[in-house]
Amino acid sequence: MMPFKMMVSLGLVLAGISCFAQQAVSPETMQQVYETVKTPYKYGLVLCPDDDNSKTDSPTVFRYHSKWYMTYIVFNGKTGKAGRGYETWLAKSRDLLHWKTMGKILSFSDSSHWDCNQRAGYVALVDPDWEGRQKVKKYKGRYWISYIGGGARGYETPPISIGIASTKERINSIVEWQPEVEPVLAAGDKGSAWWDNQVLYKSSVFWDKDKIMGQPFVMFYNAKGNKLDTARSAERIGIALSADMVHWKRYGSNPVLDHHMGITGDAQIRKMGHLWVMFYFGAFWKDKGGAFNRFACSYDLTYWTDWTGADLVAPSESYDNLFAHKSSVVHYKGVVYHFYCAVNKIDQRGIAVATSKDFGKARLHF
Repeated sequence: MMPFKMMVSLGLVLAGISCFAQQAVSPETMQQVYETVKTPYKYGLVLCPDDDNSKTDSPTVFRYHSKWYMTYIVFNGKTGKAGRGYETWLAKSRDLLHWKTMGKILSFSDSSHWDCNQRAGYVALVDPDWEGRQKVKKYKGRYWISYIGGGARGYETPPISIGIASTKERINSIVEWQPEVEPVLAAGDKGSAWWDNQVLYKSSVFWDKDKIMGQPFVMFYNAKGNKLDTARSAERIGIALSADMVHWKRYGSNPVLDHHMGITGDAQIRKMGHLWVMFYFGAFWKDKGGAFNRFACSYDLTYWTDWTGADLVAPSESYDNLFAHKSSVVHYKGVVYHFYCAVNKIDQRGIAVATSKDFGKARLHF
């Protein structure tokens, strides 16, 4: 197979593209991306909750030294008003298929702090290069994590905002990460817009050394709005920027990816040559049921061409026949591993993986 960087260059020549800014990505290049990232083999579940009342969700996979690690979140109750909220856990693996839980790194607090009952974290500054080593970068001698934070009990009960935490310890240590005192983005902020002034959800942060948006740290996050929003239940994806990982400012007043209904959320950004690829999930769109993983592409991080072909991952198995969503995509030694949250019709929720190579079937079950 032709290396992806060569395929992208060929696609640009065929499309006659001489300037990246505000350019649509050609259908030929979009197809090349799909062929590169597709994972037709569902291996199955790799992490499950310890009890029937807990929900395991939202993987973020990275490499540290010779092992693989995954942060993921656990909701300690059923997906209604029962239960306290989210905590963040860490697991490890040698081969990306067999995983062992290590412990919690963002736990509930017994204080009345703003995030005492919701701490759903996603490791920041993972190398976005598709051909890279998928390691996590340090900034100011610390590792960083962004998270959904909130003080109300229950399943994503508002108000919830975006927080930042960090640690000086090794990233594979089971220690409590240290949150900043206040949220870095909240629905009530002065800079909030029509699409994100109600609830803020998952965030994903990477380090762009080229500063193509003017700042080194770029956050993609999804949110709901309520004012001047004709589709009030919709979630959309937008951007915030930072110079120091602590102080964040929204980019523009509109989302960068929006399907105008249902959910468009949980972006993961990877870079293939000059092309940025956003893995994200959709749910409850007009012509689709359930939840499913897709992608979009961009040359400048703000103008995105949405893939219109087949879903990357969609409900099909007994363990994911309701939702197959929330991507963490890894490329290692020529194999693509697409980790996702699998939810079945009786509301069991765990982490599964689909791959570009057939590894057989997992032995783990709900």
